[in-house]
Amino acid sequence: MNTPKAHPIVSRRNRPAKSPLSREVIVTTALALLTQDGLSGLSLRKVAAALDTGPASLYVYVANLAELHALMLDQALGALAFPITQEGGWRDRLKAVLTAYLRVLYDGPGLAQLALSTIPVGPHALRLLETLLDLLLEGGIDPAVAAWAVDLLTLHVAAVAAEQSVRRAQGATFGPVTRAVEAAPAADYPHIHALRVELLSGGSTRFGWGVDVLINGVLHAPALPPVPSAVAPSRVNPTAQDVLAQGENDQ
Repeated sequence: MNTPKAHPIVSRRNRPAKSPLSREVIVTTALALLTQDGLSGLSLRKVAAALDTGPASLYVYVANLAELHALMLDQALGALAFPITQEGGWRDRLKAVLTAYLRVLYDGPGLAQLALSTIPVGPHALRLLETLLDLLLEGGIDPAVAAWAVDLLTLHVAAVAAEQSVRRAQGATFGPVTRAVEAAPAADYPHIHALRVELLSGGSTRFGWGVDVLINGVLHAPALPPVPSAVAPSRVNPTAQDVLAQGENDQ
């Protein structure tokens, strides 16, 4: 009589132990998912699944998705090593910092889109902010104007990085734009026809030129309106959304 062979019992507990949750682990995992799926595909539920846990476990470390976004961007900004350079005048050093910021956003898929919708407030972001303010103040710019100018400069960087990142992801070229501009008849579009070469020129030098335009504008910017001492600002770096909201309230 043959005795049936006993099958070994494998405990489900023999799988490798999960790494303990922490804010750093959550942020690192979220950045990996951002690279893989893009900003639109990122959610707390997906981060939790990647960590083999439930979404409720994440709320011990992050309040919501917005806070996670801010932490992710701040961690990514850790790639910026200061000082970027000590060579040149304050304008050259300011452009070098902004160019380094552009590179960080462009090299990380999804980071540029994140920068357009998120205000990071961690140590790396604060270091970037402090460095930009220091350079603007070195240039003799009024401190209050410098505080607002930082927002304009970083928005310019994020917008350029986002545009280039989308074009890279989609494999898009300027072919259709070039053909449309070059084919625009002078009778219907006299300015486009006359400036067709200039409209399509510049390449990578356009970024530096745009920064110079912004700096020149900041140097000649009007003084900011005084902030009433009894009214504390609600938050830093207001965006165009605030302007649009104010317009709706005025109607």
